[in-house]
Amino acid sequence: MNFFSMCIIAAGIGMGLGAIGTGIGQGIAVGGAVEGVSRNPGASNKILTTMLIGLAMIESLAIYALVISLIILFANPYREIATKLAETVAK
Repeated sequence: MNFFSMCIIAAGIGMGLGAIGTGIGQGIAVGGAVEGVSRNPGASNKILTTMLIGLAMIESLAIYALVISLIILFANPYREIATKLAETVAK
């Protein structure tokens, strides 16, 4: 398995784990907000505002995972080193 294949696999696994984590977090947050509104409908505006801020913070984690995956794929600082090493090993 060469370096670029490992980068593609690492980016896919990283983004997949980031998406799973944020999906679970958003589900728990929305579930808690729905439960809070059902218990106290008068506080729905405050709960909604807090939930939306929390969801934005949770979603930022998925965006960070995406950025790291794109860096691994397209702006990898070890690209030149890996290609030189692969050429040396191939000779």
